[in-house]
Amino acid sequence: MIRFTPIADPPRGRVAWVTLGALVFALVVAGLIFWLAGTNPFEAYAAMLQGTVSDWSGWAEVLRRGTPLLLIGIGLTLAFRAQFFNIGAEGQLLLGAVAAGGIALFTPLPPLLMLPAMFVGGALAGGLWALIAALLKTRLKVNEILTTLMLNYVATYLLIYLINGPWKGKNVRGFIYSDDFPDFAQLPTLPGTQVGWPTLLLGVLLAVGLQWFLSRSTGGYELRVTGENPEAARYAGISVNSVLFKMAMITGGAAGLAGVGEVAGIHHKLLEPSQISSGYGFTAVIVAWLARGNPLLCLITAPLMGIILAGGDVLKINMNLPFRITDVFSGVILMSLIASEIFVKNRIKFGK
Repeated sequence: MIRFTPIADPPRGRVAWVTLGALVFALVVAGLIFWLAGTNPFEAYAAMLQGTVSDWSGWAEVLRRGTPLLLIGIGLTLAFRAQFFNIGAEGQLLLGAVAAGGIALFTPLPPLLMLPAMFVGGALAGGLWALIAALLKTRLKVNEILTTLMLNYVATYLLIYLINGPWKGKNVRGFIYSDDFPDFAQLPTLPGTQVGWPTLLLGVLLAVGLQWFLSRSTGGYELRVTGENPEAARYAGISVNSVLFKMAMITGGAAGLAGVGEVAGIHHKLLEPSQISSGYGFTAVIVAWLARGNPLLCLITAPLMGIILAGGDVLKINMNLPFRITDVFSGVILMSLIASEIFVKNRIKFGK
């Protein structure tokens, strides 16, 4: 007979080895999927590593994929820590891109102010989009998982409407998109890459800043207490609703910044949603989960997921695996991490 005995405060070592075990399990399951698809799993993993971390061009692709994951992931770590389960980062990213595109295309700002205005506008748009779910949660007790998930669709169709209607480019043929942003509304990139270094630098600074906020500030203390025990937080005089509103603005704002980075640093125009984001808002959930509520650890977990996304492209091109193979990979990892929580929070005992 197997029994689970709850652990009040799981030690860090236990969290680390259970998480590592979940990742190894996910790699084994993904390997079985490769094998069923007719591909040697060892050759597949070797191709992924060789195509990503063996040279600078591979690392550039990892950084390009990892930068939006870093920005979104650090926001989600705080949101999850406050028990605000924001699954709508994809929509908040798109709203950030829409706001940045609107400023770039229609606002007559001086060139020096354009990029800062796009980042501020994108962060506000993403934050306010997440705030809708926080208001519905606190005022009407509506589950934020459902509202943030549904708001993704609203954001998607809003963007499609804009670039297919009032913001449609003058010379569009085939795919729909807006006009190109002016030169001074485009982010500089690392030489020979599509890595917008200002966005990458912003992600690193935010990771350090939010780690300090969480561990050293009064606001961080209120967030931790609210996440661990909302009733105790209320008894201590902490406004739980205020904490949730702040977390919604931070997590949605960070996703909005990622959207600005994608359109201003890579595409230089507004495109269809699937071309702006390769599901970054959903993949960043894994980044935040692996970081275990510590924004600084996203500096490790975001590039790790960047390797998987960039490696998925290598598998599609070099080994002719299906287009959605990285989605399967990400899904297996997330399911393994969620299932492993029972082993983090419980000790297994055999016998009566």
